[in-house]
Amino acid sequence: MRIATYLYEGRRHCGVVEGTVVRALPDGTSPLDAPGIGPVGPALPLADVRLLPPLEPPTIRDFVTFEEHVEGVRRSVDGAGGVPEAWYDAPTFYFTNPYAVIGPYDDIPVPPGSQALDFELEVAAVIGREGRDLTPEQARDHIIGYTILNDWSARDLQSREMQVRLGPCKGKDTAATLGPYLVTADELEPYRDPDGFLRLALTAEVNGDVVGKDLLSNMSWTFEEMVAYASRGTVVRPGDVLGSGTCGNGGCLAELWGVRGESAPPPLKPGDTVKLTVEGIGSVTNTVVAGADPVPLPTARRRTRERP
Repeated sequence: MRIATYLYEGRRHCGVVEGTVVRALPDGTSPLDAPGIGPVGPALPLADVRLLPPLEPPTIRDFVTFEEHVEGVRRSVDGAGGVPEAWYDAPTFYFTNPYAVIGPYDDIPVPPGSQALDFELEVAAVIGREGRDLTPEQARDHIIGYTILNDWSARDLQSREMQVRLGPCKGKDTAATLGPYLVTADELEPYRDPDGFLRLALTAEVNGDVVGKDLLSNMSWTFEEMVAYASRGTVVRPGDVLGSGTCGNGGCLAELWGVRGESAPPPLKPGDTVKLTVEGIGSVTNTVVAGADPVPLPTARRRTRERP
């Protein structure tokens, strides 16, 4: 089942995608409640509606599960080679901004103050049932489906702010694409390999040129293992989004910069269009536009350390 959230004639709808058309579900249906509910609306061409993010997640955990990506970006961002040994311990993640989610075909503004905008090709799992301290086996029943995630990144801001050993913050805060649909887990089950990974082909294009290709099955942890880790000592709730992290072999520009030792292809600029395609899910296409100028703020006060 492919579940879309869309605007049609000024109204927001949740519907089921069937080929090139979408049919509305009953008013008030949440994307998370859609499986098992039959559509009631007429078939509308997808070309006649505006697709929105398939859901409004309460939280977004973004993992980093591709070894090749870690190695390339580490070399690009801080000049170090290899993969930190601690990376192998557990599927590390950070929380990113759910208010920054944009639709599959929306424009992406350049983050204020950035001159090095980058895309990140990811797949995200969406939680359908609440759970706590789950095992990977239990976690499979808590994943309702999957969608594409583009974790847009201001590499220059990210590189500087992470020297504080905290973050990323504004380097990842302007936009995160989700879409084009929420594809239910059963739809992708035929792609599952014997080790539990989803063998989906991933492709990244900039202005029509392919810059990256990988397989989702090159992850070092399964989504079920990621969900289990995320639920350790806390809860995962319906609508939570868990990103795979950026794939390797050109899943972002920064990885290529690290491998090649130069900024080629160059950072994204207004007018550039990024298309990300995931087998079994679809494609998202966003065009970069000019963003706002940063509001001036002072640097930190260097204090004379007086004591009471």
